[in-house]
Amino acid sequence: DLLDPERLIQCPLVKHHWIRARRFPYHLVKCKESNPEIAKKLATCPFNARHLVPQADLSNHIMKCNDKAFMEQDVVSWCYEPLQEQLNNESTWQAPPCGEDWET
Repeated sequence: DLLDPERLIQCPLVKHHWIRARRFPYHLVKCKESNPEIAKKLATCPFNARHLVPQADLSNHIMKCNDKAFMEQDVVSWCYEPLQEQLNNESTWQAPPCGEDWET
């Protein structure tokens, strides 16, 4: 189950590291610091920072990344949101009437 926080994920930096999904982001930060030479050879996916791939494979990964679909879906739904709904989301705040008379 992809949503299970207890599932084990293999570290992209050190293949014998297996980390629980809920700890994976924290592990990546520490593992990058501990293995800077390996980390230099990997690129981060623009759609999911948990995806580290060899730099040469990044463009191929971007084309096939499952998280790209979520990003595209958000962009499409935002672009096609009716104009009226966009206008309704804008602030309708108006300044309260001022009782001061600057002429006096």
